Amino acid sequence: MKIEQLHRYITEQMRMSHVYQPVMLREILKSGGEASVEQIAKALLSHDRSQVEYYELRTKNMVGKVLTNNGVVIPVKDGNRTIGFRLKDFVDVNAEDRDRLIAECEEKIADYIEQRGSNIWQHRFNAKGYVPGSVRYEVLKRAKYRCELCGASAEEIALHVDHIIPRNRGGKDDLSNFQALCITCNTNKRDQDDADFRGVADTYGHREAECIFCEVPADRVIAENELCYAIRDGFPVTSLHTLVIPKRHVSDYFELFQPELNAIRRMLDDLRSSIQDEDQNVTGYNVGVNAGQSAGQTIFHCHVHLIPRRDGDVSDPRGGVRGVIPEKQSY
Repeated sequence: MKIEQLHRYITEQMRMSHVYQPVMLREILKSGGEASVEQIAKALLSHDRSQVEYYELRTKNMVGKVLTNNGVVIPVKDGNRTIGFRLKDFVDVNAEDRDRLIAECEEKIADYIEQRGSNIWQHRFNAKGYVPGSVRYEVLKRAKYRCELCGASAEEIALHVDHIIPRNRGGKDDLSNFQALCITCNTNKRDQDDADFRGVADTYGHREAECIFCEVPADRVIAENELCYAIRDGFPVTSLHTLVIPKRHVSDYFELFQPELNAIRRMLDDLRSSIQDEDQNVTGYNVGVNAGQSAGQTIFHCHVHLIPRRDGDVSDPRGGVRGVIPEKQSY
Protein backbone atom coordinates (compact mmCIF):
# COMPACT_ATOMS: atom_id res chain seq x y z
CA MET A 1 0.00 0.00 0.00
CA LYS A 2 1.36 3.40 -0.99
CA ILE A 3 1.92 6.10 1.63
CA GLU A 4 -0.93 8.29 0.38
CA GLN A 5 -3.34 5.34 0.33
CA LEU A 6 -2.44 4.48 3.91
CA HIS A 7 -2.76 8.14 4.90
CA ARG A 8 -6.23 8.27 3.36
CA TYR A 9 -7.27 5.03 5.05
CA ILE A 10 -6.14 6.24 8.49
CA THR A 11 -7.57 9.74 8.26
CA GLU A 12 -10.73 9.19 6.21
CA GLN A 13 -11.74 5.55 5.77
CA MET A 14 -10.96 3.90 9.11
CA ARG A 15 -14.12 2.97 11.03
CA MET A 16 -13.31 2.15 14.64
CA SER A 17 -15.08 0.19 17.35
CA HIS A 18 -11.89 0.12 19.43
CA VAL A 19 -8.26 1.33 19.33
CA TYR A 20 -7.01 -1.90 17.74
CA GLN A 21 -6.51 -0.76 14.14
CA PRO A 22 -4.39 2.37 14.75
CA VAL A 23 -2.35 0.62 17.45
CA MET A 24 -1.53 -2.27 15.11
CA LEU A 25 -0.65 0.01 12.21
CA ARG A 26 1.51 2.18 14.47
CA GLU A 27 3.54 -0.84 15.62
CA ILE A 28 4.02 -2.10 12.07
CA LEU A 29 5.17 1.36 10.97
CA LYS A 30 7.52 1.72 13.96
CA SER A 31 9.10 -1.62 13.03
CA GLY A 32 9.78 -0.64 9.43
CA GLY A 33 6.72 -2.20 7.79
CA GLU A 34 6.43 -5.54 9.62
CA ALA A 35 5.73 -6.52 13.23
CA SER A 36 5.22 -9.86 14.98
CA VAL A 37 1.90 -10.91 16.49
CA GLU A 38 3.50 -10.84 19.94
CA GLN A 39 4.76 -7.30 19.39
CA ILE A 40 1.31 -6.11 18.31
CA ALA A 41 -0.34 -7.93 21.21
CA LYS A 42 1.99 -6.22 23.69
CA ALA A 43 1.16 -2.85 22.15
CA LEU A 44 -2.57 -3.54 22.50
CA LEU A 45 -2.01 -4.68 26.09
CA SER A 46 -0.36 -1.36 26.94
CA HIS A 47 -3.68 0.37 26.14
CA ASP A 48 -5.85 -2.09 28.09
CA ARG A 49 -6.61 -0.19 31.29
CA SER A 50 -8.32 -3.24 32.81
CA GLN A 51 -5.05 -5.19 32.68
CA VAL A 52 -3.08 -2.27 34.09
CA GLU A 53 -5.57 -1.97 36.98
CA TYR A 54 -5.30 -5.71 37.63
CA TYR A 55 -1.53 -5.53 38.03
CA GLU A 56 -1.68 -2.25 39.95
CA LEU A 57 -3.70 -4.13 42.56
CA ARG A 58 -1.23 -7.03 42.54
CA THR A 59 1.64 -4.56 42.93
CA LYS A 60 0.12 -2.76 45.91
CA ASN A 61 -1.64 -5.61 47.71
CA MET A 62 0.70 -8.53 47.10
CA VAL A 63 4.26 -8.12 45.83
CA GLY A 64 4.63 -4.59 47.21
CA LYS A 65 3.58 -5.76 50.67
CA VAL A 66 5.95 -8.74 50.59
CA LEU A 67 8.94 -6.58 49.66
CA THR A 68 7.90 -3.93 52.21
CA ASN A 69 7.55 -6.52 55.00
CA ASN A 70 10.99 -7.88 54.13
CA GLY A 71 12.53 -4.42 54.42
CA VAL A 72 13.49 -4.16 50.76
CA VAL A 73 11.22 -1.32 49.60
CA ILE A 74 9.19 1.54 51.09
CA PRO A 75 5.76 2.64 49.76
CA VAL A 76 5.59 6.11 48.24
CA LYS A 77 2.41 7.80 49.45
CA ASP A 78 0.13 10.57 48.24
CA GLY A 79 -1.98 11.07 51.36
CA ASN A 80 -3.32 7.59 52.16
CA ARG A 81 -2.85 6.34 48.59
CA THR A 82 0.18 4.29 47.54
CA ILE A 83 1.48 5.69 44.26
CA GLY A 84 4.81 3.90 44.03
CA PHE A 85 7.68 2.12 45.78
CA ARG A 86 11.34 2.95 46.31
CA LEU A 87 14.25 0.88 47.55
CA LYS A 88 14.81 1.23 51.28
CA ASP A 89 18.02 3.04 52.26
CA PHE A 90 18.98 3.07 48.60
CA VAL A 91 22.25 4.72 47.72
CA ASP A 92 23.14 5.40 44.13
CA VAL A 93 25.15 2.58 42.60
CA ASN A 94 27.37 2.56 39.60
CA ALA A 95 26.17 1.20 36.29
CA GLU A 96 28.11 -2.06 36.67
CA ASP A 97 26.48 -2.93 40.02
CA ARG A 98 23.05 -1.93 38.74
CA ASP A 99 23.41 -4.14 35.67
CA ARG A 100 24.55 -7.04 37.86
CA LEU A 101 21.49 -6.72 40.10
CA ILE A 102 19.18 -6.49 37.10
CA ALA A 103 20.79 -9.58 35.59
CA GLU A 104 20.24 -11.44 38.87
CA CYS A 105 16.54 -10.51 38.74
CA GLU A 106 16.36 -11.71 35.14
CA GLU A 107 17.97 -15.01 36.15
CA LYS A 108 15.42 -15.48 38.95
CA ILE A 109 12.57 -14.88 36.49
CA ALA A 110 13.98 -17.32 33.93
CA ASP A 111 14.63 -20.05 36.52
CA TYR A 112 11.12 -19.75 37.96
CA ILE A 113 9.44 -19.90 34.56
CA GLU A 114 11.55 -22.90 33.59
CA GLN A 115 10.52 -24.75 36.76
CA ARG A 116 6.80 -23.86 36.77
CA GLY A 117 5.96 -23.23 33.12
CA SER A 118 2.68 -21.54 32.15
CA ASN A 119 1.06 -22.54 35.46
CA ILE A 120 2.45 -19.37 37.02
CA TRP A 121 -0.31 -17.45 35.23
CA GLN A 122 -3.14 -19.76 36.33
CA HIS A 123 -4.50 -17.01 38.61
CA ARG A 124 -5.32 -14.96 35.50
CA PHE A 125 -7.53 -17.78 34.18
CA ASN A 126 -9.25 -17.93 37.57
CA ALA A 127 -9.94 -14.23 37.33
CA LYS A 128 -11.65 -14.26 33.94
CA GLY A 129 -14.66 -12.00 33.61
CA TYR A 130 -12.85 -8.77 34.45
CA VAL A 131 -14.51 -6.32 36.83
CA PRO A 132 -13.59 -2.63 36.37
CA GLY A 133 -11.34 -1.15 39.02
CA SER A 134 -13.96 1.33 40.23
CA VAL A 135 -16.50 -1.49 40.82
CA ARG A 136 -13.86 -3.71 42.43
CA TYR A 137 -13.02 -0.87 44.82
CA GLU A 138 -16.66 -0.50 45.89
CA VAL A 139 -17.08 -4.25 46.44
CA LEU A 140 -13.88 -4.58 48.50
CA LYS A 141 -14.63 -1.43 50.49
CA ARG A 142 -18.12 -2.72 51.31
CA ALA A 143 -16.59 -6.04 52.44
CA LYS A 144 -14.02 -4.20 54.59
CA TYR A 145 -11.29 -5.83 52.49
CA ARG A 146 -12.15 -9.28 53.84
CA CYS A 147 -13.43 -12.47 52.21
CA GLU A 148 -17.18 -12.53 52.79
CA LEU A 149 -17.16 -16.30 53.34
CA CYS A 150 -14.07 -17.12 55.43
CA GLY A 151 -13.18 -13.62 56.66
CA ALA A 152 -9.58 -13.64 55.41
CA SER A 153 -8.03 -10.18 55.06
CA ALA A 154 -6.68 -8.74 51.83
CA GLU A 155 -3.37 -8.43 53.66
CA GLU A 156 -3.26 -12.21 54.01
CA ILE A 157 -4.54 -13.44 50.64
CA ALA A 158 -5.64 -12.10 47.24
CA LEU A 159 -9.32 -11.16 47.06
CA HIS A 160 -11.46 -11.70 43.95
CA VAL A 161 -14.70 -9.97 43.03
CA ASP A 162 -17.15 -12.82 42.47
CA HIS A 163 -20.60 -12.98 40.91
CA ILE A 164 -23.00 -14.25 43.61
CA ILE A 165 -25.27 -15.59 40.88
CA PRO A 166 -22.91 -16.61 38.03
CA ARG A 167 -23.19 -14.95 34.65
CA ASN A 168 -24.02 -18.29 33.05
CA ARG A 169 -27.01 -18.56 35.39
CA GLY A 170 -28.33 -15.11 34.51
CA GLY A 171 -26.40 -13.12 37.12
CA LYS A 172 -25.92 -9.45 36.30
CA ASP A 173 -22.82 -7.27 36.31
CA ASP A 174 -24.41 -5.23 39.07
CA LEU A 175 -22.98 -4.14 42.41
CA SER A 176 -25.72 -6.05 44.23
CA ASN A 177 -24.57 -9.29 42.57
CA PHE A 178 -20.90 -9.01 43.54
CA GLN A 179 -19.18 -10.28 46.65
CA ALA A 180 -15.56 -10.34 47.78
CA LEU A 181 -14.07 -13.84 48.00
CA CYS A 182 -10.50 -14.86 48.67
CA ILE A 183 -8.82 -16.85 45.90
CA THR A 184 -9.26 -20.07 47.92
CA CYS A 185 -13.00 -19.66 48.54
CA ASN A 186 -13.60 -18.46 45.00
CA THR A 187 -11.70 -21.40 43.53
CA ASN A 188 -13.52 -23.86 45.79
CA LYS A 189 -16.87 -22.36 44.85
CA ARG A 190 -16.05 -22.65 41.15
CA ASP A 191 -14.99 -26.27 41.53
CA GLN A 192 -18.38 -27.08 43.06
CA ASP A 193 -20.51 -25.25 40.51
CA ASP A 194 -21.80 -28.36 38.74
CA ALA A 195 -22.49 -30.28 41.94
CA ASP A 196 -23.77 -27.61 44.28
CA PHE A 197 -23.85 -23.97 43.34
CA ARG A 198 -25.96 -24.17 40.21
CA GLY A 199 -28.63 -26.00 42.18
CA VAL A 200 -28.46 -23.28 44.81
CA ALA A 201 -28.68 -20.57 42.16
CA ASP A 202 -31.86 -22.16 40.79
CA THR A 203 -33.53 -21.94 44.21
CA TYR A 204 -33.21 -18.15 44.27
CA GLY A 205 -36.17 -18.05 41.89
CA HIS A 206 -38.43 -20.15 44.16
CA ARG A 207 -41.74 -18.45 45.10
CA GLU A 208 -44.88 -19.69 46.90
CA ALA A 209 -48.21 -18.78 45.31
CA GLU A 210 -50.00 -18.13 48.62
CA CYS A 211 -47.16 -16.24 50.32
CA ILE A 212 -47.84 -12.51 50.67
CA PHE A 213 -44.10 -11.75 50.65
CA CYS A 214 -43.68 -13.62 47.38
CA GLU A 215 -46.40 -11.50 45.81
CA VAL A 216 -45.72 -8.00 47.14
CA PRO A 217 -47.05 -5.32 44.73
CA ALA A 218 -44.26 -3.57 42.87
CA ASP A 219 -45.38 -0.14 44.09
CA ARG A 220 -44.61 -1.16 47.69
CA VAL A 221 -40.97 -2.02 46.96
CA ILE A 222 -38.69 0.84 47.99
CA ALA A 223 -35.35 -0.87 47.24
CA GLU A 224 -34.06 -4.14 45.85
CA ASN A 225 -30.97 -5.96 44.75
CA GLU A 226 -30.29 -9.34 43.18
CA LEU A 227 -31.45 -11.40 46.17
CA CYS A 228 -33.68 -9.30 48.42
CA TYR A 229 -36.01 -6.30 48.49
CA ALA A 230 -37.38 -3.85 51.03
CA ILE A 231 -40.84 -2.51 51.88
CA ARG A 232 -42.22 -0.27 54.60
CA ASP A 233 -43.97 -2.23 57.34
CA GLY A 234 -47.75 -1.90 57.00
CA PHE A 235 -48.11 -1.64 60.78
CA PRO A 236 -44.96 0.27 61.76
CA VAL A 237 -43.59 0.37 65.28
CA THR A 238 -42.08 3.76 64.39
CA SER A 239 -42.04 5.94 61.30
CA LEU A 240 -39.98 4.44 58.44
CA HIS A 241 -40.08 0.93 59.97
CA THR A 242 -38.81 -1.20 57.09
CA LEU A 243 -38.75 -4.91 56.26
CA VAL A 244 -35.94 -6.53 54.28
CA ILE A 245 -37.19 -9.71 52.60
CA PRO A 246 -35.28 -12.35 50.60
CA LYS A 247 -36.77 -12.87 47.16
CA ARG A 248 -36.49 -16.63 47.52
CA HIS A 249 -39.29 -18.19 49.55
CA VAL A 250 -37.48 -19.30 52.69
CA SER A 251 -39.18 -19.93 56.02
CA ASP A 252 -36.81 -18.37 58.51
CA TYR A 253 -33.48 -16.67 58.98
CA PHE A 254 -31.54 -19.87 59.67
CA GLU A 255 -32.37 -21.27 56.22
CA LEU A 256 -30.77 -18.37 54.33
CA PHE A 257 -27.74 -19.00 52.13
CA GLN A 258 -24.58 -16.97 52.67
CA PRO A 259 -25.06 -14.80 49.55
CA GLU A 260 -28.56 -13.90 50.80
CA LEU A 261 -27.15 -12.95 54.20
CA ASN A 262 -24.58 -10.77 52.44
CA ALA A 263 -27.28 -9.14 50.28
CA ILE A 264 -29.54 -8.48 53.28
CA ARG A 265 -26.70 -6.95 55.25
CA ARG A 266 -25.81 -4.65 52.39
CA MET A 267 -29.47 -3.71 51.99
CA LEU A 268 -29.69 -2.83 55.70
CA ASP A 269 -26.64 -0.59 55.36
CA ASP A 270 -28.15 1.19 52.35
CA LEU A 271 -31.54 1.60 54.05
CA ARG A 272 -29.96 3.00 57.18
CA SER A 273 -28.19 5.65 55.10
CA SER A 274 -31.40 6.58 53.26
CA ILE A 275 -33.38 6.77 56.52
CA GLN A 276 -30.74 9.04 58.04
CA ASP A 277 -30.99 11.31 55.00
CA GLU A 278 -34.79 11.40 55.26
CA ASP A 279 -35.04 11.87 59.04
CA GLN A 280 -32.06 13.29 60.88
CA ASN A 281 -33.83 12.82 64.22
CA VAL A 282 -33.17 9.07 64.05
CA THR A 283 -30.56 8.21 66.69
CA GLY A 284 -30.69 4.40 66.76
CA TYR A 285 -32.24 1.25 65.34
CA ASN A 286 -33.75 -2.03 66.32
CA VAL A 287 -32.60 -4.69 63.85
CA GLY A 288 -34.08 -8.12 64.36
CA VAL A 289 -35.74 -11.31 63.20
CA ASN A 290 -38.43 -13.49 64.71
CA ALA A 291 -37.62 -17.08 63.67
CA GLY A 292 -40.43 -19.51 64.46
CA GLN A 293 -43.98 -19.16 65.75
CA SER A 294 -42.97 -19.33 69.40
CA ALA A 295 -40.59 -16.42 68.76
CA GLY A 296 -43.41 -14.27 67.38
CA GLN A 297 -43.09 -14.97 63.65
CA THR A 298 -46.51 -14.72 62.00
CA ILE A 299 -45.56 -14.79 58.30
CA PHE A 300 -43.38 -17.76 57.47
CA HIS A 301 -41.27 -16.10 54.83
CA CYS A 302 -38.09 -14.78 56.44
CA HIS A 303 -37.99 -11.01 56.93
CA VAL A 304 -35.69 -8.68 58.85
CA HIS A 305 -37.04 -5.66 60.72
CA LEU A 306 -35.22 -2.33 60.59
CA ILE A 307 -36.92 -0.04 63.12
CA PRO A 308 -35.64 3.54 63.42
CA ARG A 309 -35.53 4.97 66.94
CA ARG A 310 -35.52 8.57 68.03
CA ASP A 311 -34.76 10.13 71.40
CA GLY A 312 -37.98 10.34 73.34
CA ASP A 313 -39.76 7.48 71.50
CA VAL A 314 -42.69 6.15 73.47
CA SER A 315 -42.89 2.45 74.36
CA ASP A 316 -43.78 -0.01 71.63
CA PRO A 317 -47.42 0.73 70.63
CA ARG A 318 -48.04 -2.94 69.83
CA GLY A 319 -47.35 -4.03 73.39
CA GLY A 320 -44.36 -6.16 72.49
CA VAL A 321 -42.21 -7.97 75.04
CA ARG A 322 -38.47 -7.91 75.48
CA GLY A 323 -36.67 -9.93 72.80
CA VAL A 324 -39.70 -10.15 70.49
CA ILE A 325 -40.49 -7.82 67.58
CA PRO A 326 -44.32 -7.71 67.51
CA GLU A 327 -45.85 -8.70 64.18
CA LYS A 328 -49.29 -8.42 62.66
CA GLN A 329 -50.88 -11.03 60.43
CA SER A 330 -50.82 -8.72 57.42
CA TYR A 331 -48.41 -6.19 56.00
